[in-house]
Amino acid sequence: MTDVHVRAMTKADLIPVGELAGALVRLHHGWDSRRFFLVDGVEEGYRWFFSRELGKPGVVLLVAEVAGVIGGYVYGSLEERDWAKLLDAHGAIHDVYVAETHRRAGVARALMQSAIAVLEGQGAAQVVLSTAVPNREAQALFRSLGFRETMIEMSRQAARLDVDG
Repeated sequence: MTDVHVRAMTKADLIPVGELAGALVRLHHGWDSRRFFLVDGVEEGYRWFFSRELGKPGVVLLVAEVAGVIGGYVYGSLEERDWAKLLDAHGAIHDVYVAETHRRAGVARALMQSAIAVLEGQGAAQVVLSTAVPNREAQALFRSLGFRETMIEMSRQAARLDVDG
C-alpha cells in the first residue's frame, strides 16, 4: 500500500478537489447521461459548494494525500431522520473519489475508514451510501467495509411529447 495521509479538507484544497469532483461527475455521466447531469463549470460549482460546506457541524470533508499530492477526497454528513427514505438519523457518504493515478493503492479504503470513524464518532449509528450500478470495484470495497445492499434506485425518463401535434 502506498503511504496515504488522510486529513481534513481546507480551503487550499478546493482547486484540486474541484478537479476530482468534476472527474467524478464525468464518470457518472459517462455511465448514464440520462441520470447524471453534467454542466459547464462543474469544477467551479463543486469548489463553491465545498467552500460552503467546510467547517459546518456534521459535515465530513477529507482528502487523501499521496506523496504530497491530493489523490482523492470523501464527502459525508450527519443526516436527521428521513421519513421519505425510512431512515433514522444516520451518517451518509455522498462522494468518494480517487484519481486514476492513485487507484488500487488503498486510498479509497483509507478515505472511507476515516470518514466512517468521524461519522460514528459524531454519533452515527449507521452509515449509508449510494453507488452507481456499473461501479463494481467500489461496491466490492464497500462490502469489505461492512456495507450491504439495501435499496436499488431506478430511473424512468418521461415520454417526450410532440409539441407540434
